[in-house]
Amino acid sequence: MALIDQFFSRAVKRGPLTVIHADGSRRSFGAFDPALKPLTLRLGPGAARRILSDPALGAAEAYMDGSLIIEDGDIRDLILLMTANNRWEESERNLRPGAMRRLAEGLLHRIGRFNMRRASKRNVAHHYDLSAGLYDLFLDTDRQYSCAYFTDPGNSLERAQSDKKAHIAAKLACRPGMRVLDIGCGWGGMALYLHAQTGAEVLGITLSEEQLKIARARAALAGVADKVRFELIDYRDVEGPFDRIVSVGMFEHVGPPMYRTFFAKCRELLTPEGVMLLHTIGRAGGPGVTDRFTSKYIFPGGYIPALSEIARGYEGMRFFLTDVEVLREHYGHTLRHWYDRTTAAREQIVSLYDERFFRMWQFYLAGSMASFFNGGLVNYQLQFARSRDALPFTRDYMLEEEAALREEERPFMLQSG
Repeated sequence: MALIDQFFSRAVKRGPLTVIHADGSRRSFGAFDPALKPLTLRLGPGAARRILSDPALGAAEAYMDGSLIIEDGDIRDLILLMTANNRWEESERNLRPGAMRRLAEGLLHRIGRFNMRRASKRNVAHHYDLSAGLYDLFLDTDRQYSCAYFTDPGNSLERAQSDKKAHIAAKLACRPGMRVLDIGCGWGGMALYLHAQTGAEVLGITLSEEQLKIARARAALAGVADKVRFELIDYRDVEGPFDRIVSVGMFEHVGPPMYRTFFAKCRELLTPEGVMLLHTIGRAGGPGVTDRFTSKYIFPGGYIPALSEIARGYEGMRFFLTDVEVLREHYGHTLRHWYDRTTAAREQIVSLYDERFFRMWQFYLAGSMASFFNGGLVNYQLQFARSRDALPFTRDYMLEEEAALREEERPFMLQSG
């Protein structure tokens, strides 16, 4: 039996998956499972070697180059089938690399996670300074590039992203006139929402020049540029104080060696009665290593933290952790929408970049989606306060304020530029 057949024999117990080799021979793997879509995978020259040398990166690059072809399905179907055979909470077998390779990757991981100022800006630009037209093709109208909040899995992406903003705003307990810092403000949607819905004044900061242009244009168009400001600045260089801090989808770029710096700075920036809400992708298990595909093509310098690593970042700082929520499959549903919109916009994306970029983006979204549905990724929302009395005695206020925000949401200008 060829090595690649041994690989699929171990990896696929539920399927079936039919593999057509470069020489035309075929093998089938896995018993029929009604929950999975039967697939046929065609491997071109060199694809098997790539997969064996590094399953995730090898499969990604083979798909990007067109030497891995899925018949009667697409790359999302293949990734879902493969990960369903090795679900995080069920599997006792892990197809891990050898000890020496794990050691080398661990060392590279630690070196790459030191996100100093210059490296941070370069890493952000790699991903977020892509064409604004690309993001318009798959994000919601408010350009929320983070996990949505699905009160019902059948909700539209626009509804779920609006509900996410209400969910976060309720936890912040903002009041008119409060000063809010939005660390990693993206294209400005959360900052504009917080001002429109609560009357708070917001400073949004980013390291992406493209995001900054659009965020400022949106604030000007809405007539609130004096109340919602945006700056190109590293969080370490911000001066306070602020009544509230919100950070959504930025912590993944901080890196474990800088966690204590991050939390110390946030605590310093808050008033004595200040409150912070941190929204981040997280690992359900212990610390890990960023996969090579993501590091190479998507988020250089990025790392998804375990809850234990986040805790080590703030422990001993007299910073109260006042609430923790785990969103399990919400990002999976978010990514499902993004993948569908990306696939539907194939021609536009190919015209912006090329076919290889389109396939890379598909692989990124499909792999990320599977990580939340079958893998060990979740989203954490952590609330912090400097004072034990800064927030109401019970968390009932969150539900009450969230319901009020959804019921009484006032319209405000949402322009993506």
